[in-house]
Amino acid sequence: DNLRSAVTRACLYQPEVNRAYREMARHYGIAVVPARPRKPRDKAKAEAGVLLVERWILAALRHERFTSLGELNERIRELVRRLNEKPFRKRPQESRASLFRALDQPALRPLPTQRYEHAEWLVARVHPDYHVQAGKHFYSVPCELVQEKVEVRMTLDGVEIFHRRRRVATHARSRQEWGCTTVAAHQPRAHREQARWTPERMQRWASRKGPGLGRLAREILERSEYPRERYREVNGLIRLADQYGGERMEAAARRALHYGTVSYRDVKAILESGADRLELEGSEEASLSAGHENVRGSAYYGGRGAPREQAPC
Repeated sequence: DNLRSAVTRACLYQPEVNRAYREMARHYGIAVVPARPRKPRDKAKAEAGVLLVERWILAALRHERFTSLGELNERIRELVRRLNEKPFRKRPQESRASLFRALDQPALRPLPTQRYEHAEWLVARVHPDYHVQAGKHFYSVPCELVQEKVEVRMTLDGVEIFHRRRRVATHARSRQEWGCTTVAAHQPRAHREQARWTPERMQRWASRKGPGLGRLAREILERSEYPRERYREVNGLIRLADQYGGERMEAAARRALHYGTVSYRDVKAILESGADRLELEGSEEASLSAGHENVRGSAYYGGRGAPREQAPC
């Protein structure tokens, strides 16, 4: 009948059968041969079967009343059994049931060991980010297929993507709405390299220049809720180490950590001003007492260095 769910495009010589319908037919070993549109004689056996059902089943039930679906089905089974056992007029010794047992039943094959799994097919275009939308989720394909049309086959548990009848990607079906499932092999090389940079790798990279710079990088990354935002800052510190040398960078990193000025700008200011060459004292008070004669220091207020005369009233 060329129903739309089975035949996508009717044609006498090359009909186009629905992909899901064709898959089901192949699973059960059945050939699909559509009849011509509006040509009932192409399927005379099917039309004759419809006529028999109308005469021997529907017509027989037209005056009967049923109170449940089960009761109706039981009555239909009884009429179908009677129709199949009814002898032929020209061959009274045979019936539809006897011919089925003699001819059709021996030729039947057992059902497949696996149940048929329904698949939904759709056509999609690959987005610029090398993903295609299937349902409410995005799945990756090789980046070379950007802007190409692909066919997506969705089952209950999996997603397959085909390009020119060649399978290019396979994914487990995700239930996360508007999420992304990405395979690293589908990404461009630059994207793969960027994805490989983690906070731990950034810290190890900085530690190669010196332990002080490694601790400074760890402090910078840990102070951010999103460490990836601070990758450039750590990269800038590593460039400063290349510019000023590892020894000066280590001194600047120690000074920045000591005073809590943990940022790229502060470290750069230390290096540009030469403060990394100054001796790092244990405290700010000690550096001031050594730098000016008017600062008395803690010994004075503790009694050991204080004058013995009393202050005037």
